[in-house]
Amino acid sequence: MKVKICGITDLTTAIAAVDYGADAIGFVFAESKRKITVAKAKDIITHLPKEVLKVGVFVNESKEKIEEIASTVGLTHVQLHGDETPAFSESLSFPVIKAVGIHDDQSLQEIVNYPCEYVLLDGPKGKYRGGNGLSFDWSSISSKELKGKKVILAGGLHEENVEDAIKLIQPDMVDVSSGVETDGKKDLNKIQTFINKAKGSQTGGTSNEFIYTAE
Repeated sequence: MKVKICGITDLTTAIAAVDYGADAIGFVFAESKRKITVAKAKDIITHLPKEVLKVGVFVNESKEKIEEIASTVGLTHVQLHGDETPAFSESLSFPVIKAVGIHDDQSLQEIVNYPCEYVLLDGPKGKYRGGNGLSFDWSSISSKELKGKKVILAGGLHEENVEDAIKLIQPDMVDVSSGVETDGKKDLNKIQTFINKAKGSQTGGTSNEFIYTAE
C-alpha cells in the first residue's frame, strides 16, 4: 500500500515522512495555508530519494507557470485541482493527477475521459479546492465508472478510518494532509501511525484500483 503525504512545508517533516515509509510527497503551490515557496520546495526535494514521487498541487494556474515551477523544483507529477480542461492537461509535459470533488453521483462524469495518469477523488470543495479534510460517501464510487483509470481517492482520511477506507475501496495508494495534523501543523506521530496502518492493512491490489487520499 503506497502512501502520499501532502501539504509538506519543511524539510524535517518531509524526511521523517519518507523514513516512515511515504512513497510520495505533495507540495501546494496554490492558495492554501500549506502553500510553499518555490525556493523552499526545491531545497526539500533535493534531499528526497529519487524513487519518492514529488507532486506539485496547482489550481487554475497557467501552463507556463506550472512548467516553470515543476522544472525548477524537480517535480515528478503535477496535480491539477481546479477547472483545467482536458486539452490543458494534454499540453503539459509532466504526468498529471487530476482532482475532482465528489458531491453527488454525477461528479465522475466530467473525469471519465480526462487525459491523466491518475484521477484524484476528493471531498466537496471547502474554503480551498483541496486539503479541507472533508470526506464523501465512499460507497457511491464504483470501479466500473472509472475503468482503466488509476485513482487517488481523497478527503477526510486519518489514522482512525484509513483501514476501513482501504478495505472498502481497495486502493493502490492513500494520501493524507489535514488528517495528520495537530492544530494546523503536521504531527510526526500521526504521520507515522497513519503510514503504519495504511501499509499494514493490505498489500497489493489490481490494475484498476483506487488510491485513497486524504487531503
